[in-house]
Amino acid sequence: MSAPSLRTQPVDRRRLTMKERSSYRPGQRLGAIAKAKAFKRQYATEQSRKPFATEQRPGTGGFTAGIQRQQERLRIKGQEERRAKSFRPENAIRRDIYKELQN
Repeated sequence: MSAPSLRTQPVDRRRLTMKERSSYRPGQRLGAIAKAKAFKRQYATEQSRKPFATEQRPGTGGFTAGIQRQQERLRIKGQEERRAKSFRPENAIRRDIYKELQN
């Protein structure tokens, strides 16, 4: 099981001395290779993934209805204010109001 682009190439145990052969544990090397392959796979997936982008379409972007609703709200609010003012009592303001207040 060789890994072509990894630095930990397989060891030919025939070339090892008996002492080295007894202390050689290939499990550590295999775990390192598995981790490196998993990292490379994850990195490649991340690089090939299409980046998130908000969908863009020509035109107003869907805000025209919002503008119309806002205009309608303001129109209704203006009508309510005019109606409220129409219920207020009309007091004639005269120039001699100050004289009346002093008495």
